[in-house]
Amino acid sequence: MPLHDEHKPLLANRTFDSDEEVADFDSTEKVHIVGVDDADSEDWTKTPPFSWKKLWLFTGPGFLMSIAFLDPGNLEGDLQAGAIAGYSLLWLLFWATAMGLLIQLLSARLGVATGRHLAELCRDEYPKWARLLLWVMAELALIGSDIQEVIGSAIAIKILSNGAVPLWGGVVITACDCFVFLFLENFGVRKLEAVFAVLIATMAMSFAWMFVDTKPNGVELLLGILIPKLGSKTIQQAVGVVGCIIMPHNVFLHSALVQSREIDRRKIGRVQEAFNYYSIESTVALAISFVINLFVTTVFAAAFYGTDIASSIGLANAGQYLEEKYGGGLLPILYIWAIGLLAAGQSSTLTGTYAGQFIMGGFLNLRLKKWVRALITRSFAIVPTMIVALAFESSDDSLDVLNEWLNVLQSVQIPFALIPLLCLVSNEEIMGVFKIGTVLKMVSWLVAALLMLINGYLLLEFFSSEVNGWLFVSLVSVFTAAYVAFIIYLISRGITFSNCLGFLHPKGSTNSGN
Repeated sequence: MPLHDEHKPLLANRTFDSDEEVADFDSTEKVHIVGVDDADSEDWTKTPPFSWKKLWLFTGPGFLMSIAFLDPGNLEGDLQAGAIAGYSLLWLLFWATAMGLLIQLLSARLGVATGRHLAELCRDEYPKWARLLLWVMAELALIGSDIQEVIGSAIAIKILSNGAVPLWGGVVITACDCFVFLFLENFGVRKLEAVFAVLIATMAMSFAWMFVDTKPNGVELLLGILIPKLGSKTIQQAVGVVGCIIMPHNVFLHSALVQSREIDRRKIGRVQEAFNYYSIESTVALAISFVINLFVTTVFAAAFYGTDIASSIGLANAGQYLEEKYGGGLLPILYIWAIGLLAAGQSSTLTGTYAGQFIMGGFLNLRLKKWVRALITRSFAIVPTMIVALAFESSDDSLDVLNEWLNVLQSVQIPFALIPLLCLVSNEEIMGVFKIGTVLKMVSWLVAALLMLINGYLLLEFFSSEVNGWLFVSLVSVFTAAYVAFIIYLISRGITFSNCLGFLHPKGSTNSGN
């Protein structure tokens, strides 16, 4: 059903579905933006001039969002691409990040214009059975991502403790992150954002140090970024580079993070101003994430491309291979790698906890305290991760196989975040004048289609090599049929000539947005 009038953009007050939601909202410090309390005589259609001070006040949500581009799963994709394909896939890393930026800007646009996040809007727009299924898919994607992040942190802790803390011990330590998150949140959103900034800076310094130590070829690096090249032996790595960039839970997260700033939605100019600043901040944040991913890819390209061990390198043994290649020194490269990996794992598990709260609260509208929601969403990931850690403690190969399955799990979920997002930001009833225009709509759907095709290829390749036996094949076939049917349902529900796929009949579109 469509949103009621009180939920439409540009209205002064947000409505709440429960007393608990009011309590949660009131207990979260919002960053005050100069201009919210301006006089009513202000021209409500005029976008205020650019201000560095305001850009600083809006800075934060985009950097939290960018952490999903730097989680341990992404780092494993980077190192495998570098070791197997050398510098040849750097151009793809760049364009994958650009596609990720487009999706995240649409997510921010939705949150800024409506004052509600994607999970909340899905709860209103879809029937109960569909929204429950969307919630399950979002939770599965979050669990898969979180297992990778916790395992990455546990591997780093094991390295830094010289093996004194086993893998399962690192999982236990990382499990406490949700309580650290809740503790930090009590100090306000800006303090929390500062912690994430420190973790991103730690990653940047660690991987930059490795980049300098390994002395990659600058000319080949530049050519790798500028000249598209794709060989038959590197298709799997190419698919992995693109597939691990778009994280389903991150699409839900960014639309919620932008709620942390006060915006007067009665004034079109103020809403446009907020979106402009968020666009700048998100672009800078993802540019930094691209550089960090580039560091990791080029380090492993310089060290292992063309070697016999290139195809056997994974997250669990990468540090050991680096140590064997470059040895010790003032600060051994093994520990530099572990510090960067730990920062990536810890920051991404914290944002995963954050995303889990928004996803559960948005889809289910549960009357739960924040710490209870955090504990539940954390348990969904920690319990299976602990089982994995105990089962695969001494088996690096098993961890790599597990990571492949987790990548597949997240790839399966991508349409269930992208399709609702694109349909909602194309809906004039929901977005008002901030509904996206024909050109942006076409580009967005082309990007979404490309991402889904790439992940479809990944799934086909994976299941063709892993699925054996008539029973397993039958189950996969049934699952695939149901999966495709649900995707068709989501698209068909959003299709109207002036709505979700309005670019097919542009004359029917009344949108003035860009």
